[in-house]
Amino acid sequence: MLLITQTISFYNSMDLDSQPEPLRKLISFIAKKAKADRDYYVDPLLEQDLEVLPLFAKTLSLEPEPELISLIRQIVSLVISMDPKWKKLISLCPQVAVRLEKGKLHVDEEFLWETKDKWCCFPIFWLKFRSTGEDATHFFCRGCNGKNHNENNKAPVEIKHPLHPRHSLRLALLRKSNETRQCYCCDVSLQEIFYYCSACDYAMNIACVEKPPVYSIDHSKWHEHTLALFPRQTPFACSLCSLTHTSCPFYICPPCDFVAHQRCISLPRVIRISRHPHRISFTHSFVQGDWSCCVCRRKTDSDYGGYSCIKEGCSYVAHSKCATQKNVWDGKELDGIPEEDEKVEPPFVRISDGIIKHFSHQHHHLRLDENTGRDYDVNKLCQACIMPIYSGNFYSCMQCDYILHEKCANLSRKMHHPIHPHMLTLKVGSRGLVEQSVDPCSACPWKCKAGFFYECEQQDKDEYLFKLHVQCATMSEPLVHKSHEHSLFLTSKPGEQRRCSVCKKLEQFSTNETFNCIECDYFALCFGCATLPQEVRYEHDKHMLTLSYGEETCITTYWCDICEQKIDPKERFYTCGEYCCVTLHIECLLGQDLYVKPGSSWISFSFIGEKIYVRANDHHMTRPICSHCKKRCPHKIVLESSGSKFCSTSCVGYFLSTKVNTAGHREYLQRRGYGNYEFSALT
Repeated sequence: MLLITQTISFYNSMDLDSQPEPLRKLISFIAKKAKADRDYYVDPLLEQDLEVLPLFAKTLSLEPEPELISLIRQIVSLVISMDPKWKKLISLCPQVAVRLEKGKLHVDEEFLWETKDKWCCFPIFWLKFRSTGEDATHFFCRGCNGKNHNENNKAPVEIKHPLHPRHSLRLALLRKSNETRQCYCCDVSLQEIFYYCSACDYAMNIACVEKPPVYSIDHSKWHEHTLALFPRQTPFACSLCSLTHTSCPFYICPPCDFVAHQRCISLPRVIRISRHPHRISFTHSFVQGDWSCCVCRRKTDSDYGGYSCIKEGCSYVAHSKCATQKNVWDGKELDGIPEEDEKVEPPFVRISDGIIKHFSHQHHHLRLDENTGRDYDVNKLCQACIMPIYSGNFYSCMQCDYILHEKCANLSRKMHHPIHPHMLTLKVGSRGLVEQSVDPCSACPWKCKAGFFYECEQQDKDEYLFKLHVQCATMSEPLVHKSHEHSLFLTSKPGEQRRCSVCKKLEQFSTNETFNCIECDYFALCFGCATLPQEVRYEHDKHMLTLSYGEETCITTYWCDICEQKIDPKERFYTCGEYCCVTLHIECLLGQDLYVKPGSSWISFSFIGEKIYVRANDHHMTRPICSHCKKRCPHKIVLESSGSKFCSTSCVGYFLSTKVNTAGHREYLQRRGYGNYEFSALT
């Protein structure tokens, strides 16, 4: 109470005009906001209050530290010290930093971390770990590496472990990387801090280190004799999964020549995976024949175990490792659990012939339009896929301008998708505010919440919700695509990245799945390219345009009818096949940002809560000039933020990032050493 009394007394007596400008502005802002909140209710999501972040950052970085800030910091520190949940956490103090390159770990440098910043040691900035259960058990303070946290127990920085008796293991910090690497003991990716032996390139997660090894087990499910632990890294073929890798301890029965990975001992008996509609069960060996795994599409060995379909007459088989990948299996053992029919509510109720009541538009009825001779209207967008009505039938509202492709109106309310292990639910897109950081599709670079999208409702609390816009959700394997001569399959492993053979990009999404050719082995197609429409309409051509994938030997010069610039004949472009000589860049026709509709908006937390509006571009002589690239906005939409207009999300991103840097927010984070980490890690 003494500190609080002292703080209040100091605040009441202080001359605000004599304080540093950032502190003065911060106090003024908080006072005005407090008054506004008393006078009327303010929606915190819409208001955001994130304009205070730059002021907060500048105030905390003032030297010398203002007395008011010092008193507040002491109060915060005292309150935190009284909370038992912080004291029980074990402090991790890594001694080395390592980087992951091509699957191998390399010691980067001796780990040194020093700072004079007194704020960075507060728990809000800690990186927390859960070694077991739901609650955090360990933490890493990026500011002091444990030096200022003597009240917490500290994990040992160097250990000897029975599974690796030859060398000591040191506590290591993993530098941020797009690659992943599994722990030696479990089938889980290494966390940011783990125990590591540089001599053997041997790594174990903290949870595995804390778990005492079991030297012998009786497991009648897999073998009739007692199995003994064999920790040495030796390339034996596992009897249950057929793999010979050495990244996991073995249990063996020498008289029977039975070998099983530690992780394979816990294989489930009966499971359901996303790649197959029926349940599959484990078998110790397959019937002799020419079988291929239906997940990775590679040969299976009849002498080793795997999974096969339980339905009579179904020949689906899969490797043990493939069937239990985290991107296809939900982790549930179904042995002994009766199978129930999944009831799915229909997407609409049929009122009469050609008239329906759709779940997404409950207050009006929709009528089926089967007029094939209608004029093409570029501004008519399907509310589900946010694409124009190029051809075919569609439903239109009898009282407003709401329309749906017939195919989109029939989208199932629930579905299983091959790239995600849980059931997905169809959601209606936002007609207003969308939060940017949770908006992108999990499989491609486009946004998905403006239209209909499928979302997982069972995601772990520490991860973003998995979602797919309807274009990606309706893609399945085998995929027959005009970009390649062979059928394509989803064969990617968890964490694996392949460069798309069409757009040549290596993108980072929630899932890195690509459609891959099992005959060529080198060809991969990303979801972004796979979902581009093969046929489109152009408002100044009466024919359908088709997507051309270019010709390596073509010497013809093509010109885009919209931007009047050259088209590279070796790249993709849209063209009319009816001798109209119309050719168009993909971006010029579809825009740089697909599936974004005029009238929507979103808030970008990455850029201090800036609100970004989507406006229609009228394409007349008054087309606005982009505030970033300084060119006329050529696409169907224009983005607006803080009174400035932009032609694309990339331009608005570059512009706002400059604004954020000027405001000092990023410098504030970098001063505290967070430049190499995701911002989400701070929450």
